[in-house]
Amino acid sequence: MKLTQTFTDFFHSEKAGGILLLFVTIISLLLANSQIQTEYIAFWETEIGHHSITHWINDGLMTIFFLLIGLELEREIYHGELSNIKNAALPIFGALGGMIVPAGIFLALNYGTHTQNGAGIPMATDIAFAIGVLSLLGNRIPASLKIFLTALAVIDDLGAILVIALFYTQTIAFSNLLIAFAIMGFLFILNRRKVHHLAPYLIGGIAMWYFMLNSGVHATITGVLLAFVIPFGDGGKKTSSHRLQHFLHKPVAFIILPLFAIANTCIAINDNWHEGLSHENSTGIILGLTVGKPLGIYLFSFLAVSTGICRLPKDLKWKNILGAGMLGGIGFTMSIFITLLAFKNDGEEVITYSKIAILIASFLSGIFGFICLKLSFKEPKND
Repeated sequence: MKLTQTFTDFFHSEKAGGILLLFVTIISLLLANSQIQTEYIAFWETEIGHHSITHWINDGLMTIFFLLIGLELEREIYHGELSNIKNAALPIFGALGGMIVPAGIFLALNYGTHTQNGAGIPMATDIAFAIGVLSLLGNRIPASLKIFLTALAVIDDLGAILVIALFYTQTIAFSNLLIAFAIMGFLFILNRRKVHHLAPYLIGGIAMWYFMLNSGVHATITGVLLAFVIPFGDGGKKTSSHRLQHFLHKPVAFIILPLFAIANTCIAINDNWHEGLSHENSTGIILGLTVGKPLGIYLFSFLAVSTGICRLPKDLKWKNILGAGMLGGIGFTMSIFITLLAFKNDGEEVITYSKIAILIASFLSGIFGFICLKLSFKEPKND
C-alpha cells in the first residue's frame, strides 16, 4: 500500500511533533517542581484581557489545532482511507471500540460519584504522541498500520469533539450560537459560489469563534466547523483547503501543541501525589487508557472483520492491531483537554490527580505498544 504525499507530510510532522511534546512535557514538569515553582506556575496564570495565558491557549490556539484535525478528516473522507467504506470500516469500528470500552470501564468505577463526568477522558488518543512512538520502529512498520492508527486517532478526536459539544456544555446562549451558525451558513454560501480566497473564511472563522466562545459551547468546536466550509475542490495542491492544511502542519506540531503541553503539565507534585492514584477517578483513567483502549480497539475490529463488514489488510496480523490499540491508549493532549472541561468546577486537586493519571497511563501505553509492535515485526520491512 502506497502513502500519499499529503499523508506522508502529515505523518512526519506529527512524528517530530510527538518527540517535541515529550521533551517539553519533561521540562515543564521539572520546572514546576524546581526552586522557581511558584513563579513558573504563576506565569501561566497571568491574566491578559481577563483570561489567563493558559485559558487563551486552551480556548484560542487549540481551535487552530481542531481546524487542522477538521481539514485532515475532510481529506480522509474525500480522498483518503475513509473515502472507501470497506477501508474506512476497520478504523471506524476500532475507534468506536476505543471510545466505548474505556468510557464503560471508567463509568463502572465512577458512576454516581462527583467524578463521573470524567468518562470522556480515557476515550481520546493523542495523534502526535502515538505516531511519534510508532515512528521509532522505523521501516519495519507497513504503511497499512500507519494509516490504520492515524485514521483511528483522527476519528477518536472527532469523537472527543462530539463528547465536548454534547456533554461538556452546561448553559447555552442561543442568540450567540445562532449568530455563529449564521456566519457558518454565509461561509458555506461563499463556498458554493466558488469563492476560493482564504481571507473571508479566516475572518468569518474568527467571528464564529467569538460568538461560539460566548454561547456556552466550547469555542474549539469552531475549528472543525470552519474546516468543512473551506473550499476543498479537487483536493489538489492549489485548493484553499490543501494550502491551509499544509500551512498549519508545522505551527500546530511545533508551536501550538507544545505550548498546550507546557501550560497544562506545569503540575506541582507533592509528597502525597500517589494517594490520588487510589481514587476511582484515577483508577478509571489508567485502566481506561491502558486496558480499555487496546481491548476495545481489538474486539471491535475483530468483530467488524469476522462479520464481513471489512477485512484485515494482508500485511497485518491481529497482534499488530493489538499493538496499535495500545498506542491508542496514549491520551495525553486530548485527555488533558477533556479533563479541564469535565472538572472545571471540581477544584484544582481533582484536575491535578487526573493529569498525573493521564501521564502515567500514556507512558505505560507507549511502552507496551512499542514493545508489542517491536516483537510482532521482527524483520525490517519496506513500505
